[in-house]
Amino acid sequence: MTFSMKISTLVLSLLVMSVMSFAQKLQVQELTCEYQDNPIGIDIETPRFSWKLITGQRAITQKSYELRVGLDQAALAKGQNILWHSGIVSSDQSVSVPYAGPPLTSRQRYYWQVKIADNTNVVSRWSEIKYWEMGLLKSDDWTASWIEPNIPGDSVGRPSPMLRSNFDLKKNVRSARLYITAHGLYEAHLNGQRVGDQYLSPGWTSYNKRLQYQTYDVTPLLKQGVNAAGVMLGDGWYRGHLAWENNTNIYGKNLAVLFQLEIIYSDGTKESVISNEGWKCSTGAITKSGIYYGEAYDARLEIPEWVHAGFNDTEWKPVRVLAESKKNLVASYGPPVRKQETFKPVKISKTASGETIVDFGQNLVGWINLKVTGSAGTQVTIHHAEVLDKDGNFYTENLRAADQEILYTLKGSGQEIYEPRFSFFGFRYVRVKGFPGELKPENIIAIALYSDMKTTGKFSTSNALLNQLQHNILWGQKGNFVDVPTDCPQRDERLGWTGDAQAFSRTAAYNMDVAAFFGKWLKDLSADQVEDGRVPFVIPNVLGKNASASAGWADAATIIPWNMYMAYGDKRILEQQYESMKAWVGYIEKTAINDLWNTGFHFGDWLFYRPLDDNDGRAAVTDKYLIAQCFWAHSTQLMINTASVLNKKDDVSHYTNSLKKIKDAFAREYMTASGRLVSSTQTAYVLALQFDMLPENLRAQSADRLAQNIKDYGNHLTTGFLGTPYLCEVLTRFGHNDLAYTLLLQETYPSWLYPVKMGATTIWERWDGIKTDSTFQTPGMNSFNHYAYGAIGDWMYRTITGLKEVSPGYKELMIAPKPGGKLTRASAELTTVYGQVKSSWTIEDDIFKLDVVIPVNTSAQVILPNAASRKITERYIDISKVKVIKEVSTIGQDVKLKLGSGTYHFEYPVK
Repeated sequence: MTFSMKISTLVLSLLVMSVMSFAQKLQVQELTCEYQDNPIGIDIETPRFSWKLITGQRAITQKSYELRVGLDQAALAKGQNILWHSGIVSSDQSVSVPYAGPPLTSRQRYYWQVKIADNTNVVSRWSEIKYWEMGLLKSDDWTASWIEPNIPGDSVGRPSPMLRSNFDLKKNVRSARLYITAHGLYEAHLNGQRVGDQYLSPGWTSYNKRLQYQTYDVTPLLKQGVNAAGVMLGDGWYRGHLAWENNTNIYGKNLAVLFQLEIIYSDGTKESVISNEGWKCSTGAITKSGIYYGEAYDARLEIPEWVHAGFNDTEWKPVRVLAESKKNLVASYGPPVRKQETFKPVKISKTASGETIVDFGQNLVGWINLKVTGSAGTQVTIHHAEVLDKDGNFYTENLRAADQEILYTLKGSGQEIYEPRFSFFGFRYVRVKGFPGELKPENIIAIALYSDMKTTGKFSTSNALLNQLQHNILWGQKGNFVDVPTDCPQRDERLGWTGDAQAFSRTAAYNMDVAAFFGKWLKDLSADQVEDGRVPFVIPNVLGKNASASAGWADAATIIPWNMYMAYGDKRILEQQYESMKAWVGYIEKTAINDLWNTGFHFGDWLFYRPLDDNDGRAAVTDKYLIAQCFWAHSTQLMINTASVLNKKDDVSHYTNSLKKIKDAFAREYMTASGRLVSSTQTAYVLALQFDMLPENLRAQSADRLAQNIKDYGNHLTTGFLGTPYLCEVLTRFGHNDLAYTLLLQETYPSWLYPVKMGATTIWERWDGIKTDSTFQTPGMNSFNHYAYGAIGDWMYRTITGLKEVSPGYKELMIAPKPGGKLTRASAELTTVYGQVKSSWTIEDDIFKLDVVIPVNTSAQVILPNAASRKITERYIDISKVKVIKEVSTIGQDVKLKLGSGTYHFEYPVK
């Protein structure tokens, strides 16, 4: 080797060593406060911090952490003027670590950072500095007044009010915050610019008890001199049509706004601009809006300069000032609704009747963006639909009383661009009438709108139909998670049905980060819970107190908090919801007779399979009180679990005793001595087995009865909303995994893949929303975007790829894939609160290969299927020689490994 070659080799070696050293350095990244990156305007007085560890080493855990908080970013970076210093805390906790410093004050920004040491005594550098900013913590922090438009005839379905004010800023602005909320929906402007990128604000809550305000950093929107503020209002959920029978004005009759702009000048002095008697009001281009209706917009009525300084508002009317309490105001908690994906037309066509139809290729929730040029007064009417009928005609009968209409009137001044503001639409297709000239793809796009949750899960297999099913599940979630978990997004409903939400909640937590989304919604569940503990059918409750207490629906009060705790490891959600959980189970206890919950109205196994001709006694009608008893037991078990976590020993004892009585009563009332149930349906056996209602010695034969029932229906399911989420899980648990795969991959009705084969791009409400002859199910209840049956996604992640939590938040996790269904490949990724988890397997040339990623500061149980007596390698080295694999054991035909964090690659022959 020449001298130059030696030098080159040395340089290359040093470079490689440098890269490896950098990759293996311990780093702290993705710092969050209350699930958010640099949040402003929070009102949680003991916020929690979370962070993720990054390193190239395997089997690394956190040994200790050190937090520090200050009021000045530059000083904190130097370790000076520390407000609170945790000291070195010996703990592996890196998720939801609570602030423990001096009391926090309204409006104050706090800076924080962390450093950690790992189990090999490597110490990280201090992390980057992050911040959080407090909102208004006390009702007397509000100096603004509620104001409402003083417009004759203002009522539901009337023109949207516009409120404005000028204000003069004498000095240069250092920073400015706008605290704002409304009765109704609002859109705020400063100096002609829209404030923020959130839509449908302030969101939907139990307004009279919990009305969210939003905080915006509006510093860049202000200037020295005269400024203008404007707010446009829409009926929204506050007073618009909700549910049925002309149900309006649920929270109040009048729209209003509360506007508080707080300014800090460059010299440190402060000033506030507030809503008060000096504001003026009028109306403009939005002549009508409503959640179910849509929006009517007359561009000829636009007032372009209304939110600019110097606008002459002498013709505008003064507002009314309200003596309204501010004690129900709370800071925003859940993720705001924002614009997301956009869709171009995949086809523009004309029907036989001459109608122009635009197909966007995806059933979505949001609105359209329209570009149009034409004469003043020209009207363009747009309707929205999910499907076309079998002849290709526009179909809206399933929307019931929801118009889903846009009526746009041109002003006639060149190209006009329009988007709605105060409604949203469920659609794949739009029908366009009155468009001047030829409608081209560049004239119209669709924009998805949903709560801004990060996508956390990815799932794919070698089966294209399964991949489309996962796509449909995800888009069903996106379309129905618009501030609240709705049942459907298109017809005259769009309500937060509790049964749908609880059934889907575990799947939801795989697909997207729903911690704050459900945390916000559960606060409203507590707020709307009836005094005796009953939980309403829908949250927020717009149906009245008597629409409550249905088994499997009201149990959202216990099921969702526990599922969120297991998914994110956040004990506070259990603390927050405990009294609500306890009140619900207490209501059942008071209602039950001889330990049987056999009274009251229940939806039962909603939309179960109803065969036209079933003469064999296997009809899928499940006794509703049997279902109620099962869910009572399940909620009681969750109370035992929750009370144990919260160290409420007396409650653990109470619910443990209660659970035995509930199960004993179930056995007496609904089961024969040999284990047969009074309802011989799939749902009956699924729930009894899932919730351990049967004696252990009778469970296997009951599972066999379930399997036989499925086979008797030609390997089809017959379950509805309550049985479906657990069906495949029970089959797998009791040794019928092959049958679970058969059900999943069934392509004929009723099945998960039947809608996929029929062209669905979201989950349907009914198994046969479109029948085999291409006609439709009853239009009174036939949504084509209804996520409940998408709960199978949970089993797909947990069984096909085997990815699931062992302890809360995936601090300890399991990867135990169970291949089947002739799949040759399956992969899942999940971003947990600790980092990314991955389980990806292939079977090729009789070799099983499994790639695993385990986040730093966690551990995993990895179960290698049918690997006993096989030669197993990890990165092509026999596992007995891999030092980081500490434990190897055999469970039947499987091999169990215990692993620390890192990336692993396993291989072994399957034959």
